[in-house]
Formats: sequence, C-alpha cells, structure tokens
Amino acid sequence: MLGFSPFKKHANKFNYTPRYYDPEKEAREQRRAELYGRRSDDPQQEYRPGQYIRTQREARGKRRLEAAEAGRKRIWTMAFGAVLVLLFVYLLFPRLADVFLKARQAPVPAAAEQPATEFDPYAPITIVPNDYEE
Repeated sequence: MLGFSPFKKHANKFNYTPRYYDPEKEAREQRRAELYGRRSDDPQQEYRPGQYIRTQREARGKRRLEAAEAGRKRIWTMAFGAVLVLLFVYLLFPRLADVFLKARQAPVPAAAEQPATEFDPYAPITIVPNDYEE
C-alpha cells in the first residue's frame, strides 16, 4: 500500500483547462440573456440589489396577464358559439321540423293506397302494348 495514507495533508486538486472555447456561442448566450432580461453585463449600468429578481417577476407577471387574456378570449368565443347554436335552435329548427313533418304527411297517390290483398280472378286485366319490333 505504497502512497496511500488515510491522513491527507491537502485535498486533491485538478488542473482543468477547457479543450474548446467558442466566443461566438458565449456572445450569443449573453445577448439572449439580455433579451430575456435575465442578465445585464453592461459596464455602464450599475447593479441594483434584486434587479434580476424584479425582471423575472415582471416577465412572469406579463406571461400570466397574456394567459389570462387568452382565457378570456376563449370564453367569449365559446359564449358567442353557444348564442349562435341557441339562435339556430330557436329560429331555424322549428321551420326545418315543419318541412320534414309536412313531407311525411304528404298525400299518397291513389294507386298506392289499395294494398294488394288476395288474388281476385274476376278483376279486370290491364293490357300493356308491346312497342318493340323484331
């Protein structure tokens, strides 16, 4: 057990150097963060305590307000649709029902009124002429 000792004099240290550094990616992330209001690394602007918390709170409030507006719009749309359906039922449905009821109660032609009962051998015979030629 050479080199192992349970009593260390100092902690392990790591010498880490990144293999790849992309300054464009870092600048892009910084711009994106500034646009979303998460971070502002402007040297002219001095840091105010809680400024990051305030910007996040304001952004969250704005999102909630937009969601509430969308919900209200959806409710108005559904209410308008319900009013249209009720108008259809109240105004047009009785008229359509009358049309179908009148079509059902239409007078039946006289030939179709007599049901075919038993065969009557004394009934007159209807002769139909043969119109085709050979």
